[in-house]
Amino acid sequence: MTVDADELRGKVTEFLAANDPAQMDRLEFLRARFDAGLAWVHFPAGLGGLGAARELQPVVDAAFAEAGAPDNKPQLNVIGLGMAAPTILRFGNDEQRRRYLRPLWTGEEIWCQLFSEPGAGSDLAALSTRAVRDGDEWVVDGQKVWTSLAHQARWAILVARSDPDQPKHKGLSYFICDMTAPGVEVRPLRQITGEAEFNEVFLTGVRIPDAQRLGEVGQGWQVALGTLMNERVAIGGRAPAREGGMIGLAAQAWREHPEKRTHGLHDRLLRLWVETEATRLTSIRLRQQLAVGEPGPEGSAVKVAYSEQNQAITGFELEFLGEPGLAYDDWTFRQPEYTDFVKRGPGFRYLRAKGNSIEGGTTEILRNIIAERVLGLPPEIRTDKDRPWKELPR
Repeated sequence: MTVDADELRGKVTEFLAANDPAQMDRLEFLRARFDAGLAWVHFPAGLGGLGAARELQPVVDAAFAEAGAPDNKPQLNVIGLGMAAPTILRFGNDEQRRRYLRPLWTGEEIWCQLFSEPGAGSDLAALSTRAVRDGDEWVVDGQKVWTSLAHQARWAILVARSDPDQPKHKGLSYFICDMTAPGVEVRPLRQITGEAEFNEVFLTGVRIPDAQRLGEVGQGWQVALGTLMNERVAIGGRAPAREGGMIGLAAQAWREHPEKRTHGLHDRLLRLWVETEATRLTSIRLRQQLAVGEPGPEGSAVKVAYSEQNQAITGFELEFLGEPGLAYDDWTFRQPEYTDFVKRGPGFRYLRAKGNSIEGGTTEILRNIIAERVLGLPPEIRTDKDRPWKELPR
């Protein structure tokens, strides 16, 4: 099915004529939008889409925004929308797609990601959470960490070791885990900002039906790679408006405080602006590339750039503002629905940006990916490639 921008605008107009958001319950409206194929337009018909080109999504979103229609609050379900949904679409069966995609998109069900462990972060394939087959179920035991949204999530995408006799990349399987199941315990992790965006999750005898497995048994690493590529695209492929994001806040501070300006700081701000604009344009090219294929390693480069630039910009902002910039509202412990970088002020932004080079893949690991998969450099020497996981030192 080929649909152009004008046709999509017409479909939105027709939909709004039959579904007045002012007269409908928010959830009812979002469900109707999904069923009309106007959720993520590049998904197949019947699964929230029309099989249209991915780059036409902003056309639909803008048309709904202009009409004052409610959105699905994407900032509250970034893992579900950016990572779980494309993974389910690619590796799930028809029943799984029908069950999970609609409530995921509408925000009825929040998702989290159970990947990293205390002993398996950058080297994710070394994870030790076990999944043991028991008839039509799997019994899962282990610990996950740095889990965003676990305290709100209904479902999780989970990678666990199903065969310790295989090398570490081959003995993994991928599951959809019910976060309300017996044996799932979520504990908050307090950050330097005073917030607890992240959690640690303990899995003790958690039973997962085999019907909630994505991909084949032992194919978990391949499925996880697809998820991680989408994660880096979700982080690096979001192109803010020109002079938006962190650089926009720094530029605003510059305009508001002419008395603090120096030639040296002006030069730094200009360099940061140029670097950020180059990354923004690269993000736009990345989104255009996604319209014609699967995500690749290019998202890693953009994610590295944004991480380093956010840290440099927030450092500049604090140096420019001086002591007033360090003012922080409070250190009250909280678990926010999502992080608001603007309202919390420059001191918060400076502290929070430190995590950008760790979350979503460390800068060091992403540079390795770029070196091997983009530049074609030889991979690092590994001694564990063909050894069974259970024989590896831990």
